[in-house]
Amino acid sequence: MPELPEVETVRRGLEKLVKNKVITNVKVIYPKIIVGDQQDFVQKLSGRKIKSIKRRGKFLLFNFNGGLTMVSHLRMEGKYFIRQADQPLEKHTHVVFSLNDEKQLRYNDVRKFGRMQLVLTANLKQLPGLTKLGPEPLSTNFKQKDFALALAKKNKAIKPALLDQTLVAGLGNIYADEVLWLSRIYPLTKCNQLETNEIKLLHTKIIQELTAAVKAGGTTIRTYTDAFENSGKFQFELHVYGREGQPCQRCGTIIKKIRVAQRGTHFCPQCQQVKL
Repeated sequence: MPELPEVETVRRGLEKLVKNKVITNVKVIYPKIIVGDQQDFVQKLSGRKIKSIKRRGKFLLFNFNGGLTMVSHLRMEGKYFIRQADQPLEKHTHVVFSLNDEKQLRYNDVRKFGRMQLVLTANLKQLPGLTKLGPEPLSTNFKQKDFALALAKKNKAIKPALLDQTLVAGLGNIYADEVLWLSRIYPLTKCNQLETNEIKLLHTKIIQELTAAVKAGGTTIRTYTDAFENSGKFQFELHVYGREGQPCQRCGTIIKKIRVAQRGTHFCPQCQQVKL
């Protein structure tokens, strides 16, 4: 699933490609992608100008004139790319936005898990999925003091806490494993058992790792590409994710993989020791 760095990379590409373009027509090929009434979705978007494309956590926010926003979640393998209007549709293309420059913005999704929903921009913060999101880790709102207070209130393991999006927005399985390794924290450590120095280091590593991943264009593990159809490069910088059975780059201990909250979790048994 694309995480914050991948979604942010897609957002930046889309802004360059379609900002200020007008949607002349929308064709929905697979209706389940659309949340709500499909005809209403098509009718309301026709003739709208794309004013900006923002991001909140893992959500893309297409802002149109007239106070409308399309909320898009890529889920596992959703992609956006540009094609000339006369080019044949690729397999797994499910929504086509025709633009006023003879091009099309196409949404492609092998697994069909992605979703789009049209809402009033003024009501955006009330939308389920957005209302409970934690602070953006690359913004000034992600303060160490607030992060520590939030952790102190959670009697759950740190790995699933990082994934639930209420503590901090945008982290997924890859970057949660990475920042815990960088911070030398065992994934099943209870949030309210973390020490001050551990919280401080974790806060710093979240910011540093996501910043570096955005700069590298994200991580391509299977099929992720940006809006220009480029793969990310951060997979070459991963320290622990996907390295089960390989030596830890820090101490040489063999990396292990366990299941935490139904998610594969990679860690170093030496660097990330269990708290007694």
